[in-house]
Amino acid sequence: MSDTSPHAFDDIRSAVRDLCAQFPAEYFRKVDEERGYPDAFVRALTEAGWLAALIPQEYGGSGLGLTEASVIMEEINRSGGNSGACHGQMYNMGTLLRHGSDEQKRNYLPRIASGDLRLQSMGVTEPTTGTDTTRIKTTAVRRGDRYVINGQKVWISRIQHSDLMILLARTTPLEQVTRKADGMSIFIVDLREAIGHGMAVRPIANMVNHETNELFFDNLEIPVENLIGEEGKGFRYILDGLNAERALIAAECIGDGYWFVDKVTAYAKERVVFGRPIGQNQGVQFPIARAFINVEAASLMRYEACRLFDAGQHCGTQANMAKLLAADASWEAANACLQFHGGFGFANEYDVERKFRETRLYQVAPISTNLILSYVAEHVLGLPRSF
Repeated sequence: MSDTSPHAFDDIRSAVRDLCAQFPAEYFRKVDEERGYPDAFVRALTEAGWLAALIPQEYGGSGLGLTEASVIMEEINRSGGNSGACHGQMYNMGTLLRHGSDEQKRNYLPRIASGDLRLQSMGVTEPTTGTDTTRIKTTAVRRGDRYVINGQKVWISRIQHSDLMILLARTTPLEQVTRKADGMSIFIVDLREAIGHGMAVRPIANMVNHETNELFFDNLEIPVENLIGEEGKGFRYILDGLNAERALIAAECIGDGYWFVDKVTAYAKERVVFGRPIGQNQGVQFPIARAFINVEAASLMRYEACRLFDAGQHCGTQANMAKLLAADASWEAANACLQFHGGFGFANEYDVERKFRETRLYQVAPISTNLILSYVAEHVLGLPRSF
């Protein structure tokens, strides 16, 4: 069972905090103001080996589990950073590690571990399908030793800062399969070769400075050896990546939650109004205390989801619940933090408004709260399918 004690993974936490200390709040504030990308920070994480945590040692990585990876993501956010700039490399590993061929692993993993390649992107979501993944319209048609890709994707992040992308496309039309989850396949796309040669990228400006894009495929050709696993089985393969993603996003929300609680607790001790610190008032204390309790509870569910994933067991329910609990807890903590900072919470120099915007994303992505509730209602409680 995962160690959930207060001092669990102290060595990892301490090392990540030391690295993050080299990139203080001013650094992330400037990146946010410039609508930029924290390239120096991601480079430092890569050089320190943190983004290769899940890659086996034989390929140059650390050979750690999703549990340890979640701690790394948590600490980045708790230190005031934003793991959204780099978490893709973590959760994309699951698909390649579990379903890639030996040749694919030998070809890609050592270079990803060293930082020569970045695997930061996953292309699944489409404009007309959203979370209804089985109805994606992007197609991959085999022609000799190539697959020809046509279609469109949206909300595909870190394209400009990645060399490789995991792509989900239909290889068999929906009307020709027995189960709607069949007939989809997973591919590795070399973005350096694809962009401008059948693949076009349109950046999407957004409120949280999250580098994300719309993609257009027009007869993009990729080699057949870039198919991961067996043709038509891609949907079940990608579930590993999606479960890992939800567990890691939960960890990031937990890190955010602790950041908000730490920030507002320190402020409430120091801010004096009507001759007393505002933290002496129960109207201030109770929302902060409740937020902290909920962050702690979400953290335990995160550990359970990661434990099951690392053991190779089904963890969809736990990963979804961890993501919902953590996103709700971080948003609750964010609101308390902003509220009790008053006007100062809206000032850039306090960083509350930046983190407030960043953590709000996770009520919507990578899967919305309502979709998680419907999943639990149907698959856990046995209620009739609602859609």
